[in-house]
Amino acid sequence: VQLIESGGGVVQAGDSLRLSCEASGDTFSSFALGWFRQFSPDKEREFVGNINWSGSTYYADSVKGRSTISRDNAKNMVHLQMNNLKPEDTAVYYCSASTRLVVTGRKDVDYWGKGTLVTVSS
Repeated sequence: VQLIESGGGVVQAGDSLRLSCEASGDTFSSFALGWFRQFSPDKEREFVGNINWSGSTYYADSVKGRSTISRDNAKNMVHLQMNNLKPEDTAVYYCSASTRLVVTGRKDVDYWGKGTLVTVSS
């Protein structure tokens, strides 16, 4: 199983960014796909949001209203659209896949991508 993120980069505060994750090695239509982020190596990865097999989405309060997660089951892809980015959104963003219906923490994740860095300058 592989999860490969793309779309990270350097943006300015207030900009928008779309992260994508392509999954391979399994049939992911029944998986919950989502995103976590890690602000620094000494911090734990925190939940950003996820979308389950039925299309229901869940978001952390810190990104709710500014972010949208979507999935394309035909392409085994999940996307994270982030708007009105803030410097505090600077982090490495990790794609996640889980067999659980709801994912709210690291313990719920079965597979991880390697991460993509998002830097938001002020």
